[in-house]
Amino acid sequence: MLYSIFLKRKRFKLHLCLNLTKKMRYSQSLYLYLLDLKKYFNMNTNDNTTEFDAIVVGTGISGGWAAKELTEKGLKTLVLERGRMVKHIEDYPTMNKDPWDFPHGDVITQETKERQPKQSRTGYTTRESLKHFFVDDIDHPYNEEKQFDWCRGYHVGGRSLMWGRQSYRRGDVDFEANAKEGIAVDWPIRYEDIAPWYSYVERHIGISGESLSLPQLPDSEFLKPMELTCVEDHLKGSIADQYTDRLLTIGRVAHITEGTKPGAGRITCQHRNRCARGCPFGAYFSSNSSTLPMAEETGNMTMKTNAVVHEVLYDPETKRATGVRVIDAITKETSEYKAKVIFLCASAVASTSILMQSKSAAFPNGMGNASGELGHNLMDHHFQVGARADVEGYEDQYYTGRRANGVFIPRFRNLGGSTNQKDFLRGYGYQGGGGRGSWTENVKEMAYGPEFKEAILNPGGWTIGLNGFGEVLPYHENKMMLDYDKLDQWGLPTVTFDATLFENELNMRKDMKTQAMEMLDNAGFKNVSGYDNDYHLGLGIHEMGTARMGRDPKTSVLNGNNQLHEVPNVFVTDGAAMTSAGNVNPSLTYMALTARAVDFAVRELKKMNL
Repeated sequence: MLYSIFLKRKRFKLHLCLNLTKKMRYSQSLYLYLLDLKKYFNMNTNDNTTEFDAIVVGTGISGGWAAKELTEKGLKTLVLERGRMVKHIEDYPTMNKDPWDFPHGDVITQETKERQPKQSRTGYTTRESLKHFFVDDIDHPYNEEKQFDWCRGYHVGGRSLMWGRQSYRRGDVDFEANAKEGIAVDWPIRYEDIAPWYSYVERHIGISGESLSLPQLPDSEFLKPMELTCVEDHLKGSIADQYTDRLLTIGRVAHITEGTKPGAGRITCQHRNRCARGCPFGAYFSSNSSTLPMAEETGNMTMKTNAVVHEVLYDPETKRATGVRVIDAITKETSEYKAKVIFLCASAVASTSILMQSKSAAFPNGMGNASGELGHNLMDHHFQVGARADVEGYEDQYYTGRRANGVFIPRFRNLGGSTNQKDFLRGYGYQGGGGRGSWTENVKEMAYGPEFKEAILNPGGWTIGLNGFGEVLPYHENKMMLDYDKLDQWGLPTVTFDATLFENELNMRKDMKTQAMEMLDNAGFKNVSGYDNDYHLGLGIHEMGTARMGRDPKTSVLNGNNQLHEVPNVFVTDGAAMTSAGNVNPSLTYMALTARAVDFAVRELKKMNL
């Protein structure tokens, strides 16, 4: 009671200060600071409230969308994030730093490699410019029966701050593949079911790209595309001249290229290419710059950080979930929150872990796990295979800025007729790009003197590369498990991964390398070299499938509305829901599925069906 009175008095004083600041024309910074304090107090006025209309677990791409949609539809919504607060702009500490601003030039130090051996394998998540947004695997351990590069971000916004922003629709070739090939289980939806929701989220986030009218890659609601470099345009023309089954286009990315988009002052991309550090312009889509501010504006969102959700509570009489149990990440204290509907959006691994830990007499093997599929069918995308080349000529041409994008060659394998392959199912695309080399190539030859000074003023030669991006089939053998003998600092079981590539993916990789080399060679480029690096699942950061959608409760965890078959007021809309991986980046599909599921859930709530 006293705390409530204290908050009310503080908010009243802040309101007076804000008005006085406006009238007296004090500094803008002071006004913005006071406004931020007001928002802080408003956000936390419901700290003592334990009952809500809806609970959202996670604040990443899926969680942000769930929060926005639920609050805008009038539901009092509790949003739970296991990590710390990250506020748009002010909590992006490296957004404007250059390499020389870092103590070690923005490289991974030997000390870091020794302390964080798993995370350092990625080659970038422990760099000085990024490591604050990726978890320390010492503090957050996991286990491997087979190597799995699990890249996580525990903070408000999750991986929506660090994602690659490549945004592609899936078509019927993806939604129908399992059924046609007898692989795993059939998707319970088709492209026509999700197409309107793709459009809905695209108009909000902003997708730049080029319309192509390809059945395997449906077009989006596009903003103007970014420009190709001259060597990329050369490769585009060469592919068009020499192939009838493939083409090259600019990547489709969640970057504003014209106008503005809703959120926290989102404007056009500045071509800085420092996106994963957080964008002060809000030019690319993130929860922090877009969906969460909009959810907050409704007045219906309560957010709690450092809240580790580990269990969904269940009432056997109503056969409904009643809420969640939460551990405070700092104090280790446990609390419970209740709601009519629960959205798990914590990531494929985390959401599934919560369901696995939600055991009861009704669900001895985890909530919604009558099928036994919870944790199985773990997928990612496989890449780090392709080719690179040198490009002669074009010395008189360059490009502007640091474009945060590259080229894209859509899938052209196993689409019927001559495109069908004997050695593998499904397909792959390419991402890559071409640009001018660094001045550092001159260092060995010109280490000092006027010749060196002159050399560094000239750009290096042109190079180009294509990196394959292939589908991983949903194998039951690929799985995640919980180890109750190895607990984390909150007393919760750690995750063990047992997943790898199989013959289908290995055969696909051979073709990915061969075709990349062939296209670069046919374009007349020089010194063409193929590569196939030692790839392990997880590095694509597209974990999927651990609580898959399906038509039959005996073989799947979720139905076509992302509901648990057995607990209809629990929804899972992140990567866990995916029935197959496709070969394109999945985040756009997560957003569309989330918006669609919220729309369904709210309508069912009004009908008293949940």
